[in-house]
Amino acid sequence: MSSRDVESVSAGSASRPPATAGGVLSPQFRWTSIGMCLLITLAAFEALAVTTVMPAISRELDGAALYAFAFAGPLAVGVVGMVSAGAWADRSNPRSPLIAAVALFMTGLLIAGTASTMPIFVVGRLVHGLGGGALTVVLYVIVARVYPPRLHPQIFAGFAAAWVIPSLIGPFIAGVLAETVGWRWVFLGVVVLTALAMLMVVPVMRAVLGAPLSPAPFRAARLLWAVLLAAAVLALTLAAEATGPVLWIAPALAAVLAAFAIRPLIPVGTLRARRGLPSVILMRALVAGTFFASEVYVPLIMVTQYGLSAAIAGLALTAAGLTWSGASWVQGRFPGIGHGLAARLGALGLTIALASLIATALWHLNPAIVVVGWAFAGAGMGILYPRLGVLTLEYSNPDDQGFNSSALTIADSTGSAVALAATAIVFAALRGLPGGWPFVGAFAIAAVLCLVAWVVGPRLRRR
Repeated sequence: MSSRDVESVSAGSASRPPATAGGVLSPQFRWTSIGMCLLITLAAFEALAVTTVMPAISRELDGAALYAFAFAGPLAVGVVGMVSAGAWADRSNPRSPLIAAVALFMTGLLIAGTASTMPIFVVGRLVHGLGGGALTVVLYVIVARVYPPRLHPQIFAGFAAAWVIPSLIGPFIAGVLAETVGWRWVFLGVVVLTALAMLMVVPVMRAVLGAPLSPAPFRAARLLWAVLLAAAVLALTLAAEATGPVLWIAPALAAVLAAFAIRPLIPVGTLRARRGLPSVILMRALVAGTFFASEVYVPLIMVTQYGLSAAIAGLALTAAGLTWSGASWVQGRFPGIGHGLAARLGALGLTIALASLIATALWHLNPAIVVVGWAFAGAGMGILYPRLGVLTLEYSNPDDQGFNSSALTIADSTGSAVALAATAIVFAALRGLPGGWPFVGAFAIAAVLCLVAWVVGPRLRRR
């Protein structure tokens, strides 16, 4: 423990989570836990559901030209929301940034749900992305301020499960809404439920959240770096669709700009995999990039290479959702699974999944192998993903909980965006080759990230 940590602990009992003998659903935490998990569930549902209804939206609003931007824009501006919320939470009670984040989230949904043109719809998506990015960071800070450390694995397991449930039913519900009452209710319905979730969280927080120990000064430069990073991530995403020499030059320049811009927003030494918190943040970027960049191609290979229906192809995603949820529950209930073992198990699950995907693409194996293999990926993420959040808070003190939490989510978002762009570039470059070579190339990019995760895993712990 550093001297700064000692000073924080000795000086700041007001910000220390209250001691309790119960769990995350004990009377002291019940409504806060349920409300936060519901907020994450709704954010996850919207993120997954919009993919299902976007073709209908584009067709009705004549928005084919802005189709890709409607996905990339929220991801890019979300980085700005993450940094802003982290700085705000470090300077004040996190209740205020939570209310602001949810207000932006709901406003964006309202604009998107009532849009009469595609540009207005995209504006709604950008506002929603800004609030969604801020929301994730604030919830991490609330966990640190409200829950004792021994409950962190349980609440993060609940957060992971809150993402998994929408992955199982979100697309189906969104499709039913679009075919019955219309796609607009995919957005407007979430607004109502979000308001109900806030009614659970805010009144309880008023009694349990204290002021920060020593409010950190606001640094405008950090926000400017976030804006630059958002622009670089968006440029990288758009460059993935370029052709000719631009296909390679533009992504390279955007990636360099992103690496330059992200450095002030993450702990020193992150890009060099320094032991402790920097490696935790880097590991989050690696595993998020590995999983989410590969996931895009899992149903695609089953539909294009085997002629299966989208419903059958979705079985692989359902399998991963179930194993992710189960593994998250296991790691939350058995703290004896150490962080080092969790890192190895997480990397192993992703390795098995990628090996099965590459083998299937190369030799046209039975598609059931894809389903089983991708289930290993879900299990690996369920074991490791929540632990990275636990370690981030373990290495934080009340003065930098906001910065470290925002760094974790920035790494998550940026790692996924960069990996998605890289796999898209390789897939497009190999599209003219016969067989499954485009898929092999995309999965190979993810495999490189997974290999680096094996190297970084042992560095999660300080010496």
